Amino acid sequence: MSEAPDTRSGQCMCGAVRFVAKEVPKTISACHCQMCRRWTGSALLEVSVPEDAVTWEGVEHIVTRQSTPWAERAWCRECGSGVYFRMTAENEFSGTLDIPLGIFDDPNGFEMTHEIFIDHKPDSFAYAGERRQLTRADCVAKFDRLDSV
Repeated sequence: MSEAPDTRSGQCMCGAVRFVAKEVPKTISACHCQMCRRWTGSALLEVSVPEDAVTWEGVEHIVTRQSTPWAERAWCRECGSGVYFRMTAENEFSGTLDIPLGIFDDPNGFEMTHEIFIDHKPDSFAYAGERRQLTRADCVAKFDRLDSV
């Protein structure tokens, strides 16, 4: 997919938290780590958007938790919908929000480009198509702070 990034909107399940995101790429990724699976109930399918390209409404309803020494997760305090994952440690992913695909008003038109922690994926499902797949060991080798996940 070679289309330029676009602007998309979304909201949590109850509508207390809304957002408009600019510079939204046409690509998504999936994380199968245990923490993401427990947070979402499945893999985290996410869109990485520059943090400064997202405008929020209802920020008073957003709760965050430092889920690892290097990242936080946020959700709506009213309905519990996950609203983003954000690196808090300085690295190549700093300055982006990983927004769950399911909270976009229109989750269509994306292409999955990679999956991480593929060796932690439950054997009961698989995504169609070819993409880059990284194991936990691949991720730990690339990002040394991940060895606690």
